[in-house]
Amino acid sequence: MNVVEINTYNFGSTGTIMLEVSERLREAGHRVLVCYPAIRRNRMKEVTDSYWMRTRVERKLGMILSRWLGCEDLFFRLSTWRLVRKMDRFGVDLVHLHNLHGWYVNIPVLFRYLRKKKIPVVWTLHDCWALTGHCAHFERIGCEKWKADCKGCPQYRDYPHSRIDNARRLLRVKRRFIEGTPGLTLVAPSEWLASLARKSYLKESPVSVIYNGIDTEVFRPTESDFRARWHLEGKTILLGVAMLWGMKKGLDVFVRLAHELDDRYGFVLVGTDDDVDKSLPARVVSIHRTMDQRELAAIYTAADLFVNPTREEVFGLVNVEALACGTPVLTYDTGGSPESLDAGCGNVVARDDYDALKAEIERIATTRPYSPEVCRARALRFSGRQMQDAYLRLFEEITAP
Repeated sequence: MNVVEINTYNFGSTGTIMLEVSERLREAGHRVLVCYPAIRRNRMKEVTDSYWMRTRVERKLGMILSRWLGCEDLFFRLSTWRLVRKMDRFGVDLVHLHNLHGWYVNIPVLFRYLRKKKIPVVWTLHDCWALTGHCAHFERIGCEKWKADCKGCPQYRDYPHSRIDNARRLLRVKRRFIEGTPGLTLVAPSEWLASLARKSYLKESPVSVIYNGIDTEVFRPTESDFRARWHLEGKTILLGVAMLWGMKKGLDVFVRLAHELDDRYGFVLVGTDDDVDKSLPARVVSIHRTMDQRELAAIYTAADLFVNPTREEVFGLVNVEALACGTPVLTYDTGGSPESLDAGCGNVVARDDYDALKAEIERIATTRPYSPEVCRARALRFSGRQMQDAYLRLFEEITAP
Protein backbone atom coordinates (compact mmCIF):
# COMPACT_ATOMS: atom_id res chain seq x y z
CA MET A 1 0.00 0.00 0.00
CA ASN A 2 1.30 3.45 -0.97
CA VAL A 3 0.01 6.18 1.36
CA VAL A 4 0.35 9.96 0.97
CA GLU A 5 0.13 12.05 4.15
CA ILE A 6 -0.70 15.78 3.81
CA ASN A 7 -0.57 18.34 6.62
CA THR A 8 0.25 21.99 7.20
CA TYR A 9 3.16 21.15 9.54
CA ASN A 10 5.62 18.39 10.35
CA PHE A 11 5.82 19.57 13.97
CA GLY A 12 3.40 20.30 16.81
CA SER A 13 0.57 17.96 17.76
CA THR A 14 -0.81 17.39 14.25
CA GLY A 15 2.63 17.01 12.70
CA THR A 16 3.67 14.51 15.37
CA ILE A 17 0.53 12.43 14.78
CA MET A 18 1.16 12.44 11.03
CA LEU A 19 4.78 11.30 11.45
CA GLU A 20 3.90 8.61 14.01
CA VAL A 21 1.24 7.16 11.72
CA SER A 22 3.75 7.24 8.85
CA GLU A 23 6.33 5.32 10.85
CA ARG A 24 3.80 2.67 11.86
CA LEU A 25 2.81 2.20 8.23
CA ARG A 26 6.45 1.75 7.24
CA GLU A 27 6.94 -0.77 10.05
CA ALA A 28 4.08 -2.78 8.51
CA GLY A 29 5.81 -2.75 5.11
CA HIS A 30 3.90 0.06 3.41
CA ARG A 31 5.35 3.02 1.50
CA VAL A 32 4.60 6.53 2.71
CA LEU A 33 5.13 9.99 1.20
CA VAL A 34 4.77 12.86 3.66
CA CYS A 35 3.78 16.23 2.14
CA TYR A 36 3.71 19.73 3.62
CA PRO A 37 4.40 23.33 2.51
CA ALA A 38 7.96 24.65 2.36
CA ILE A 39 7.77 27.01 5.30
CA ARG A 40 10.78 27.74 7.49
CA ARG A 41 9.83 25.61 10.51
CA ASN A 42 8.96 22.62 8.32
CA ARG A 43 12.43 22.87 6.77
CA MET A 44 14.08 22.56 10.18
CA LYS A 45 13.18 18.88 10.57
CA GLU A 46 14.58 15.94 8.62
CA VAL A 47 11.67 13.72 7.58
CA THR A 48 12.00 10.43 5.72
CA ASP A 49 10.42 10.34 2.23
CA SER A 50 8.98 13.84 2.40
CA TYR A 51 7.86 16.27 -0.30
CA TRP A 52 8.10 20.00 0.16
CA MET A 53 5.55 21.98 -1.77
CA ARG A 54 8.24 24.35 -3.04
CA THR A 55 6.17 27.47 -3.72
CA ARG A 56 7.54 30.14 -1.40
CA VAL A 57 6.76 33.03 -3.77
CA GLU A 58 3.34 31.64 -4.66
CA ARG A 59 2.58 30.96 -1.01
CA LYS A 60 3.53 34.49 0.06
CA LEU A 61 1.36 35.99 -2.67
CA GLY A 62 -1.45 33.54 -1.94
CA MET A 63 -1.38 34.36 1.78
CA ILE A 64 -1.69 38.09 1.05
CA LEU A 65 -4.56 37.60 -1.38
CA SER A 66 -6.26 35.09 0.91
CA ARG A 67 -6.17 37.45 3.87
CA TRP A 68 -7.47 40.38 1.85
CA LEU A 69 -10.15 38.45 -0.05
CA GLY A 70 -11.09 35.74 2.47
CA CYS A 71 -10.37 32.88 0.06
CA GLU A 72 -7.75 30.90 1.93
CA ASP A 73 -8.50 27.63 0.13
CA LEU A 74 -8.88 28.87 -3.46
CA PHE A 75 -5.36 30.00 -4.43
CA PHE A 76 -2.20 27.83 -4.70
CA ARG A 77 -3.25 26.14 -7.94
CA LEU A 78 0.30 25.61 -9.14
CA SER A 79 1.59 24.09 -5.91
CA THR A 80 -1.44 21.78 -5.66
CA TRP A 81 -1.09 20.75 -9.29
CA ARG A 82 2.54 19.84 -8.59
CA LEU A 83 1.40 17.88 -5.54
CA VAL A 84 -1.07 15.76 -7.50
CA ARG A 85 1.57 15.13 -10.17
CA LYS A 86 3.90 13.93 -7.40
CA MET A 87 1.16 11.63 -6.06
CA ASP A 88 0.60 10.23 -9.54
CA ARG A 89 4.29 9.37 -9.90
CA PHE A 90 4.30 7.86 -6.41
CA GLY A 91 1.42 5.54 -7.31
CA VAL A 92 -0.83 6.46 -4.41
CA ASP A 93 -3.34 3.90 -3.06
CA LEU A 94 -4.71 6.03 -0.19
CA VAL A 95 -4.46 9.69 0.85
CA HIS A 96 -4.47 10.66 4.50
CA LEU A 97 -5.40 14.32 4.97
CA HIS A 98 -4.78 16.26 8.16
CA ASN A 99 -5.06 20.08 8.37
CA LEU A 100 -5.60 21.67 4.96
CA HIS A 101 -5.87 25.21 6.30
CA GLY A 102 -2.71 27.30 6.51
CA TRP A 103 -2.56 28.80 3.01
CA TYR A 104 -1.05 26.05 0.89
CA VAL A 105 -3.73 23.86 -0.79
CA ASN A 106 -6.29 24.55 -3.50
CA ILE A 107 -9.40 22.60 -2.52
CA PRO A 108 -10.97 22.30 -6.03
CA VAL A 109 -7.72 21.09 -7.65
CA LEU A 110 -7.02 18.53 -4.93
CA PHE A 111 -10.52 17.05 -4.70
CA ARG A 112 -11.08 17.01 -8.47
CA TYR A 113 -7.98 14.83 -8.68
CA LEU A 114 -9.07 12.54 -5.83
CA ARG A 115 -12.52 12.11 -7.39
CA LYS A 116 -11.19 11.50 -10.89
CA LYS A 117 -8.69 8.89 -9.73
CA LYS A 118 -11.17 7.36 -7.24
CA ILE A 119 -8.50 7.35 -4.55
CA PRO A 120 -9.68 6.40 -1.03
CA VAL A 121 -9.28 9.33 1.36
CA VAL A 122 -9.04 9.36 5.15
CA TRP A 123 -9.40 12.86 6.57
CA THR A 124 -8.44 13.32 10.23
CA LEU A 125 -10.34 16.29 11.68
CA HIS A 126 -7.92 17.91 14.09
CA ASP A 127 -10.34 20.84 14.45
CA CYS A 128 -13.65 22.03 12.98
CA TRP A 129 -12.35 23.80 9.85
CA ALA A 130 -13.45 21.07 7.44
CA LEU A 131 -17.06 21.56 8.60
CA THR A 132 -17.21 25.36 8.27
CA GLY A 133 -16.75 28.12 5.75
CA HIS A 134 -13.93 29.70 7.70
CA CYS A 135 -13.23 29.05 11.37
CA ALA A 136 -11.38 26.20 13.07
CA HIS A 137 -13.44 26.41 16.27
CA PHE A 138 -16.90 27.73 17.08
CA GLU A 139 -17.92 26.21 20.42
CA ARG A 140 -16.69 29.13 22.52
CA ILE A 141 -19.08 31.58 20.86
CA GLY A 142 -21.89 29.04 20.39
CA CYS A 143 -22.12 29.56 16.62
CA GLU A 144 -24.23 27.08 14.62
CA LYS A 145 -24.17 28.83 11.24
CA TRP A 146 -21.96 26.03 9.89
CA LYS A 147 -25.04 23.78 9.89
CA ALA A 148 -26.63 26.01 7.25
CA ASP A 149 -24.56 28.44 5.19
CA CYS A 150 -22.07 30.35 7.44
CA LYS A 151 -23.67 33.64 6.38
CA GLY A 152 -22.44 36.53 8.50
CA CYS A 153 -19.41 34.82 10.04
CA PRO A 154 -18.68 36.32 13.48
CA GLN A 155 -15.07 35.08 13.44
CA TYR A 156 -13.83 35.85 9.94
CA ARG A 157 -10.99 37.96 11.37
CA ASP A 158 -9.79 35.02 13.46
CA TYR A 159 -7.51 32.30 12.12
CA PRO A 160 -7.34 31.74 9.17
CA HIS A 161 -7.14 35.56 9.22
CA SER A 162 -9.22 37.48 6.70
CA ARG A 163 -10.26 41.08 6.14
CA ILE A 164 -13.43 40.12 4.28
CA ASP A 165 -16.21 37.78 5.36
CA ASN A 166 -16.28 35.18 2.59
CA ALA A 167 -17.29 32.24 4.78
CA ARG A 168 -20.62 31.66 3.04
CA ARG A 169 -19.01 31.30 -0.39
CA LEU A 170 -16.19 29.15 0.95
CA LEU A 171 -18.64 26.74 2.54
CA ARG A 172 -20.36 26.46 -0.85
CA VAL A 173 -17.00 25.62 -2.41
CA LYS A 174 -16.38 22.90 0.17
CA ARG A 175 -19.85 21.48 -0.38
CA ARG A 176 -19.34 21.41 -4.14
CA PHE A 177 -15.93 19.75 -4.19
CA ILE A 178 -15.80 17.69 -0.97
CA GLU A 179 -19.36 16.59 -0.24
CA GLY A 180 -20.05 13.17 -1.68
CA THR A 181 -16.42 12.40 -2.51
CA PRO A 182 -16.34 8.63 -3.17
CA GLY A 183 -14.24 6.73 -0.65
CA LEU A 184 -13.98 9.61 1.84
CA THR A 185 -13.74 8.45 5.46
CA LEU A 186 -13.57 10.94 8.31
CA VAL A 187 -11.62 10.32 11.51
CA ALA A 188 -12.37 12.36 14.62
CA PRO A 189 -10.19 12.32 17.76
CA SER A 190 -13.27 12.53 19.99
CA GLU A 191 -16.89 11.46 20.05
CA TRP A 192 -17.77 15.14 20.41
CA LEU A 193 -16.21 16.10 17.06
CA ALA A 194 -17.59 12.96 15.40
CA SER A 195 -21.09 14.01 16.43
CA LEU A 196 -20.58 17.42 14.80
CA ALA A 197 -19.32 15.85 11.58
CA ARG A 198 -22.49 13.76 11.42
CA LYS A 199 -24.53 16.98 11.52
CA SER A 200 -22.51 18.76 8.83
CA TYR A 201 -22.55 18.66 5.03
CA LEU A 202 -20.15 15.69 5.36
CA LYS A 203 -22.77 13.58 7.15
CA GLU A 204 -22.94 11.04 4.30
CA SER A 205 -19.28 10.07 4.82
CA PRO A 206 -18.52 7.39 7.44
CA VAL A 207 -16.90 8.71 10.64
CA SER A 208 -14.53 6.74 12.86
CA VAL A 209 -13.26 7.84 16.26
CA ILE A 210 -9.53 7.32 16.87
CA TYR A 211 -8.32 9.05 19.99
CA ASN A 212 -5.00 10.88 19.79
CA GLY A 213 -2.25 9.13 21.68
CA ILE A 214 0.90 9.94 23.63
CA ASP A 215 4.19 8.20 24.34
CA THR A 216 3.43 6.65 27.72
CA GLU A 217 7.09 5.71 28.17
CA VAL A 218 8.03 9.39 28.10
CA PHE A 219 4.99 10.67 29.97
CA ARG A 220 5.22 8.63 33.16
CA PRO A 221 5.74 9.43 36.88
CA THR A 222 9.10 11.23 36.90
CA GLU A 223 10.79 12.32 40.11
CA SER A 224 12.58 15.69 40.16
CA ASP A 225 13.53 18.63 42.36
CA PHE A 226 10.86 20.82 40.75
CA ARG A 227 9.09 21.69 44.01
CA ALA A 228 12.29 22.64 45.81
CA ARG A 229 13.62 24.59 42.84
CA TRP A 230 10.52 26.79 42.71
CA HIS A 231 9.96 26.92 46.50
CA LEU A 232 6.63 25.09 46.31
CA GLU A 233 7.21 22.60 49.13
CA GLY A 234 4.09 21.90 51.16
CA LYS A 235 1.76 23.56 48.65
CA THR A 236 -1.00 22.08 46.49
CA ILE A 237 0.33 22.71 43.00
CA LEU A 238 -2.25 23.61 40.36
CA LEU A 239 -0.79 23.17 36.87
CA GLY A 240 -1.84 24.44 33.47
CA VAL A 241 -0.19 23.63 30.13
CA ALA A 242 -0.96 25.16 26.74
CA MET A 243 0.82 26.00 23.51
CA LEU A 244 -0.82 29.43 23.28
CA TRP A 245 -2.24 30.96 26.44
CA GLY A 246 -5.25 33.25 26.22
CA MET A 247 -8.94 33.34 27.03
CA LYS A 248 -9.55 30.28 24.83
CA LYS A 249 -7.34 28.22 27.12
CA GLY A 250 -8.58 29.83 30.34
CA LEU A 251 -5.72 32.17 31.22
CA ASP A 252 -8.19 34.54 32.88
CA VAL A 253 -9.40 31.66 35.09
CA PHE A 254 -5.89 30.98 36.39
CA VAL A 255 -5.35 34.68 37.07
CA ARG A 256 -8.56 34.83 39.09
CA LEU A 257 -7.73 31.64 40.99
CA ALA A 258 -4.30 33.01 41.87
CA HIS A 259 -5.94 36.11 43.33
CA GLU A 260 -8.65 34.25 45.28
CA LEU A 261 -7.04 31.04 46.59
CA ASP A 262 -4.83 31.31 49.66
CA ASP A 263 -1.14 30.53 50.14
CA ARG A 264 -1.76 26.80 50.54
CA TYR A 265 -1.83 26.69 46.75
CA GLY A 266 0.96 27.10 44.22
CA PHE A 267 0.38 27.89 40.55
CA VAL A 268 2.45 26.77 37.56
CA LEU A 269 1.75 27.63 33.91
CA VAL A 270 3.77 26.07 31.09
CA GLY A 271 3.83 27.49 27.55
CA THR A 272 3.71 31.16 28.49
CA ASP A 273 5.63 34.08 26.98
CA ASP A 274 6.62 37.63 27.90
CA ASP A 275 3.19 39.05 27.02
CA VAL A 276 1.40 36.45 29.16
CA ASP A 277 3.76 37.16 32.06
CA LYS A 278 2.51 40.75 32.20
CA SER A 279 -0.97 39.55 33.17
CA LEU A 280 0.13 37.01 35.79
CA PRO A 281 0.21 37.58 39.55
CA ALA A 282 3.70 37.31 41.05
CA ARG A 283 2.85 34.01 42.78
CA VAL A 284 2.38 32.18 39.47
CA VAL A 285 5.43 30.24 38.26
CA SER A 286 5.67 30.97 34.53
CA ILE A 287 7.62 28.53 32.36
CA HIS A 288 7.91 29.63 28.74
CA ARG A 289 9.07 26.30 27.39
CA THR A 290 10.54 23.04 28.57
CA MET A 291 13.78 21.52 27.29
CA ASP A 292 12.05 18.31 26.25
CA GLN A 293 9.03 16.12 26.98
CA ARG A 294 10.77 14.38 29.88
CA GLU A 295 11.18 17.69 31.67
CA LEU A 296 7.49 18.35 31.06
CA ALA A 297 6.68 14.91 32.49
CA ALA A 298 8.58 15.87 35.67
CA ILE A 299 6.45 19.01 35.99
CA TYR A 300 3.24 17.04 35.50
CA THR A 301 4.41 14.60 38.19
CA ALA A 302 5.20 17.36 40.67
CA ALA A 303 1.71 18.86 40.35
CA ASP A 304 -1.19 17.81 42.58
CA LEU A 305 -3.91 18.69 40.09
CA PHE A 306 -3.94 19.50 36.39
CA VAL A 307 -6.53 22.22 35.76
CA ASN A 308 -7.82 22.68 32.21
CA PRO A 309 -10.37 25.54 32.02
CA THR A 310 -10.35 25.38 28.22
CA ARG A 311 -13.12 26.94 26.16
CA GLU A 312 -12.14 25.27 22.87
CA GLU A 313 -10.93 21.68 22.81
CA VAL A 314 -11.23 18.87 20.28
CA PHE A 315 -9.79 16.24 22.63
CA GLY A 316 -7.10 17.60 24.96
CA LEU A 317 -3.89 15.57 24.90
CA VAL A 318 -2.58 17.60 27.83
CA ASN A 319 -5.16 15.84 30.00
CA VAL A 320 -3.78 12.45 28.97
CA GLU A 321 -0.18 13.60 29.50
CA ALA A 322 -1.02 14.64 33.06
CA LEU A 323 -2.83 11.37 33.80
CA ALA A 324 0.09 9.35 32.45
CA CYS A 325 2.31 11.07 35.01
CA GLY A 326 -0.11 10.13 37.81
CA THR A 327 -1.75 13.55 38.15
CA PRO A 328 -5.58 13.88 38.26
CA VAL A 329 -7.38 16.30 35.94
CA LEU A 330 -10.12 18.86 36.43
CA THR A 331 -11.56 20.31 33.22
CA TYR A 332 -14.40 22.36 31.89
CA ASP A 333 -17.01 20.40 29.94
CA THR A 334 -15.65 21.67 26.64
CA GLY A 335 -15.57 19.74 23.39
CA GLY A 336 -13.87 16.37 23.76
CA SER A 337 -11.89 17.32 26.87
CA PRO A 338 -13.97 15.19 29.29
CA GLU A 339 -13.57 12.04 27.17
CA SER A 340 -10.13 11.21 28.55
CA LEU A 341 -11.47 11.07 32.11
CA ASP A 342 -13.51 8.73 34.27
CA ALA A 343 -14.64 8.93 37.89
CA GLY A 344 -11.38 7.49 39.15
CA CYS A 345 -8.97 10.06 37.74
CA GLY A 346 -10.62 13.46 37.71
CA ASN A 347 -13.76 15.50 37.32
CA VAL A 348 -15.62 17.79 34.94
CA VAL A 349 -17.53 21.00 35.65
CA ALA A 350 -19.75 23.02 33.34
CA ARG A 351 -17.91 25.30 30.96
CA ASP A 352 -17.39 28.79 32.42
CA ASP A 353 -18.78 27.78 35.83
CA TYR A 354 -15.91 29.35 37.74
CA ASP A 355 -17.48 28.88 41.17
CA ALA A 356 -17.93 25.14 40.58
CA LEU A 357 -14.34 24.86 39.34
CA LYS A 358 -12.96 26.64 42.39
CA ALA A 359 -15.07 24.56 44.78
CA GLU A 360 -13.92 21.35 43.10
CA ILE A 361 -10.28 22.41 43.39
CA GLU A 362 -10.74 22.94 47.12
CA ARG A 363 -12.53 19.60 47.50
CA ILE A 364 -9.79 17.69 45.69
CA ALA A 365 -7.05 19.48 47.62
CA THR A 366 -8.73 18.54 50.90
CA THR A 367 -9.85 14.96 50.25
CA ARG A 368 -7.18 13.75 47.77
CA PRO A 369 -9.61 11.25 46.19
CA TYR A 370 -7.48 10.20 43.20
CA SER A 371 -4.48 7.88 43.19
CA PRO A 372 -1.52 8.16 40.77
CA GLU A 373 -1.87 4.49 39.89
CA VAL A 374 -5.48 4.83 38.75
CA CYS A 375 -4.68 8.00 36.82
CA ARG A 376 -1.86 6.29 34.93
CA ALA A 377 -3.96 3.20 34.23
CA ARG A 378 -6.55 5.43 32.58
CA ALA A 379 -3.89 7.15 30.44
CA LEU A 380 -2.60 3.84 29.12
CA ARG A 381 -5.83 3.56 27.14
CA PHE A 382 -4.60 6.48 25.03
CA SER A 383 -1.12 5.34 24.07
CA GLY A 384 0.42 6.43 20.81
CA ARG A 385 0.86 2.81 19.76
CA GLN A 386 -2.85 2.12 20.09
CA MET A 387 -3.58 5.19 17.95
CA GLN A 388 -1.08 4.10 15.30
CA ASP A 389 -2.45 0.55 15.20
CA ALA A 390 -6.01 1.88 14.83
CA TYR A 391 -5.00 3.92 11.77
CA LEU A 392 -3.13 0.95 10.29
CA ARG A 393 -6.20 -1.29 10.67
CA LEU A 394 -8.44 1.36 9.13
CA PHE A 395 -6.14 1.90 6.13
CA GLU A 396 -5.74 -1.81 5.48
CA GLU A 397 -9.49 -2.33 5.75
CA ILE A 398 -10.22 0.47 3.29
CA THR A 399 -7.69 -0.72 0.70
CA ALA A 400 -8.41 -4.44 1.03
CA PRO A 401 -9.40 -6.03 -2.29
